Amino acid sequence: MDLTQDMAVHMGMRVSPRLVAASYILELSSMELQQAISAELADNPAMEMLEQPTCPTCGEPLHGSICPNCLNQQKSQTSSSEGDYDSSDDYVPEHSLSTPTDDDFDPLTQVAMQMTLSERLINELQAMLPREDLPIAQYLVGNLNDNGYLQCTIEEVAEELGVPVERVEFVLAALQSLEPIGIGARNLRECLLIQLGYLAEEGVECPPCARDIIESHLRELAEHKYSRIASELGVSADLVAEAGQFIRQQLNPFPARGYSSPEPGVAESKSAYLLPDVIINYRQGRENGHREGPEHGYQIEPEASDEFEVDVVESKRFYLRVTPLYQRLAADLEREPNRYSDDEKRHIKEYVSRAKLFIANINQRRQTLQKITEFIVEAQKDFLRHGIRALKPLTRATVAAQLGMHESTVSRATANKYVMLPNRKVIPFSDFFTASLSVMDVIKELIGKEQAPMTDQEIANELAKRGIPIARRTVAKYREQLNILPSSLR
Repeated sequence: MDLTQDMAVHMGMRVSPRLVAASYILELSSMELQQAISAELADNPAMEMLEQPTCPTCGEPLHGSICPNCLNQQKSQTSSSEGDYDSSDDYVPEHSLSTPTDDDFDPLTQVAMQMTLSERLINELQAMLPREDLPIAQYLVGNLNDNGYLQCTIEEVAEELGVPVERVEFVLAALQSLEPIGIGARNLRECLLIQLGYLAEEGVECPPCARDIIESHLRELAEHKYSRIASELGVSADLVAEAGQFIRQQLNPFPARGYSSPEPGVAESKSAYLLPDVIINYRQGRENGHREGPEHGYQIEPEASDEFEVDVVESKRFYLRVTPLYQRLAADLEREPNRYSDDEKRHIKEYVSRAKLFIANINQRRQTLQKITEFIVEAQKDFLRHGIRALKPLTRATVAAQLGMHESTVSRATANKYVMLPNRKVIPFSDFFTASLSVMDVIKELIGKEQAPMTDQEIANELAKRGIPIARRTVAKYREQLNILPSSLR
């Protein structure tokens, strides 16, 4: 055996760094793309971004402080719903109708911040407790979850703060005496018992067996096993049913939900803002043909055009370019190469080419999103017109095959991205590829209108009558995805 070196020519495929960078940019969400652009702008002196103010509601460019698109939308909805006007459907952001008199004046600075539930509880405890107990109160309030339950034990608090257990119990009792009633409870049973005791102190007549049911038979109550509870408590089933109805109607298992101010019932405003990557609108001059449907969202009048237009929002929010200075340096470098040192040449070439590559990848992302969305709009026109019930089965593989792309490209382009429909509803791209949403909407409607709790088999039978033959276990799966309890617990 001999060791020799031979030369051979062969062909193979290798992923280029440019393709890797383009794929990375393509799969970024809107927020991640902004972070990537900010990082590149900070690192690359050869690139700059020109921002254009856009409407936070629809993403269209603003003319001064007015959004023409939102203004036209309001006018079209007003004219189409004349005689049946609902002001909640014709919402236009206040900033789009206002005329600022001073560019430096921000009216939001004049609005008082809404006090959170935690801040209100601490303020009230400060007036009730000695100064040395305030660290305990702050620790307890800081360990309340979103539902108002305490997520640590009294012993853990005492050990962490180096205080006696009795002081922690005293502070916890003060916390549990505040509104919303049931705040600071360590479990559901304690939460309901606190509320039951409060109602009794307020003179509300409670069923005699309600406390016993909460203390020992909560699970059986949830499962509607009234006869078993009645047998163990030695009372009638009717009395147990009455107590169960009282517990469901008068007691709140989630005391912290809906509270953010001293006044009970003031809902806490936690708005989640989603920035759409793509906006689907009616073509210019066709907005007057649509109206809001009573139940399932989108409806279009018979005479309306069925043509839609697709806008990729990034193309309106900002514009990237090579800075004029580096453009001149690159041009001078080609004309007079001897004018610059080797380090200067390397610097100019590296950062200019890097900026051009980044900008090219951003533009390719926009083109890919535009192309994919236009195909989806063509395939799901009925969904855009009539709502979720008209959603057609569509897969990413189908889109890729029709557009001549790889399936992974379509998957990257639609992952973690959102679309604003013509009715201003923002949905994830994945909704276009989830045909079961229409079935789930029917199931939700059936359960919402049921007179008595329907079992999964009864729902499956009703769906079969409507031409949707699916198995009982499929109904159960969809019901769980909708976060709806089974019939025994509803």
